[in-house]
Amino acid sequence: MILYLDTSALVKLYVKEPHSDEVRSLVQKASLVATHVIAYPEARAGFAKAWRMGRISDDVLTQLVVWLDEGWGGFDVISVDEPLARRAGVLADTFGLRGYDSVHLAAAEKLAAGAGDGRLCFVCFDTSLTRAAEGLGLKTPW
Repeated sequence: MILYLDTSALVKLYVKEPHSDEVRSLVQKASLVATHVIAYPEARAGFAKAWRMGRISDDVLTQLVVWLDEGWGGFDVISVDEPLARRAGVLADTFGLRGYDSVHLAAAEKLAAGAGDGRLCFVCFDTSLTRAAEGLGLKTPW
């Protein structure tokens, strides 16, 4: 199975949240784990926001960044290009998605097209994005 993680799913690998165990289990079963390059700054922004809000300490913030940096090389990272950005725009219009959500969906769709039927599982924790992924025929875990 090829697993695509949006940022909300990626963060659950590093921060103990509801569904973290499920995401870790899916990652262990996957032959390939992919995400879009935008997930890196989005995850870092989320970690920093938690720190600014006092939810995590300086030491925890530092450790989260170290873990993300160490793990990043293990992901198949999809980059943005003009066709992907334009497809993301179409998906944003079609499904009423936020910009970065549409980028994740376009990246997963592109990866799924090259992977073959049913091999890709799209993991996110946003109802609208999940519905959009399912509308494109992508498999979701829940």
